[in-house]
Amino acid sequence: MPMWAVFIVAIVVAALVITAGVVYRLSEIRRAGTPMLLRAVPADTDEGWRHGSVHYGDDALNYYRLRSLRPGPSVTLSRRRIEIVGRRTPVDTELEIMDGDFTVIEVAVGRSERSAHYELGMSPEVSTAFLSWIEARSLRRVRRRPAA
Repeated sequence: MPMWAVFIVAIVVAALVITAGVVYRLSEIRRAGTPMLLRAVPADTDEGWRHGSVHYGDDALNYYRLRSLRPGPSVTLSRRRIEIVGRRTPVDTELEIMDGDFTVIEVAVGRSERSAHYELGMSPEVSTAFLSWIEARSLRRVRRRPAA
């Protein structure tokens, strides 16, 4: 078999593997997640927003970027370390990617000067679910130990 044919077959196989990975990731994200926009702050008003999906867990919120090939979550926010810093409505060009009834919630993850800050853009229904998930967290001292 000529070398150029091997090269073409390798390119076709690589393209098929990448396409399968993208389709799998998109199907997994959309099947089991809650749609949300996320960006790290500080950022300009209309920059840094990423579309994705969140999956609520017992101990963390896992955010999966919609356009990412990373096998795991793009960002993980620890449930015990999330603090709500502020809340606002979308402004200026943010209204091009969010509906007017969306809420932008700023959160800090960590309890020091090095804590990470994020803004989460979400619909009213998702906002209610997110706030309920935060409020329902248990404090470390009242957590039950696993049964032996």
